[in-house]
Amino acid sequence: MTTNLLEGKKGIIFGALNEKSIAWHVAERAWQQGAKIVLTNAPVALRMGTINELAEKTGSEVIPADATSMKDLEILFKRSMELFDGKIDFVLHSIGMSPNVRKGIPYPEINYENMLKTFDVSALSFHRILQTAYKMDAITEWGSVVALSYVAAQRTLAGYNDMGDAKALLESISRSFGYIYGRERHVRVNTVSQSPTETTAGTSISGFNSLVDFSDRMSPLGNADASDCADVCVMLFSDFTRKVTMQNIFNDGGFSSMGMSQRAIEQYAKSFEECDCRDK
Repeated sequence: MTTNLLEGKKGIIFGALNEKSIAWHVAERAWQQGAKIVLTNAPVALRMGTINELAEKTGSEVIPADATSMKDLEILFKRSMELFDGKIDFVLHSIGMSPNVRKGIPYPEINYENMLKTFDVSALSFHRILQTAYKMDAITEWGSVVALSYVAAQRTLAGYNDMGDAKALLESISRSFGYIYGRERHVRVNTVSQSPTETTAGTSISGFNSLVDFSDRMSPLGNADASDCADVCVMLFSDFTRKVTMQNIFNDGGFSSMGMSQRAIEQYAKSFEECDCRDK
């Protein structure tokens, strides 16, 4: 494996809560590849998680910031640039939350105040981060911004609820802001569409274990785990992807290109025989 891929680079990682967090794995991998990082999350999340352990391991600073607060984001970028003695090379947005999912409110009966909260936390926060960095000219030329997405932005998955709408908005923001940031500052903006991953947020989705199993059976390479996602993010942060922008990278073992796999057919046939419902 290539080493020191991010030597000399500095970045901000949003969303590391605990060892299950994809952002945690990305931060570790970026540090292993030579980067200096600032870790950030909402104050309430910092109290719930174990981010200080990650900070101690990687020699990173933790700066609390609510990604839905422009004031917090301005302070975050200002303090980060002071710590780094210069601009930032990369940013990871790994933030998502749906009150409707948490409360088990089905999509046809959705609570719209909850839905607006879902959009604000899971997607509009990405626009806020980009807008703040753009106004403060906080990211270096050829810098990279990455947000984590999911195939529910393109396809309907039962139980994913309004998070699917939020991911679609997230990817749209990546393209819209990616055009402007690329044209004006040569900054890249991309999303990574990850396999269902056992994070604190992910496991709150109804039928999550079945979703993971189905995705794994459908994917010719099997599900990508958090470590796989970290590798892709580090590559997108690196200079090897200087001309990659406004893209949604599917890191899902091939799931997004499949219709029906042999493993899924075999499982379906087995279930069909067990229930003895061929003529029903």
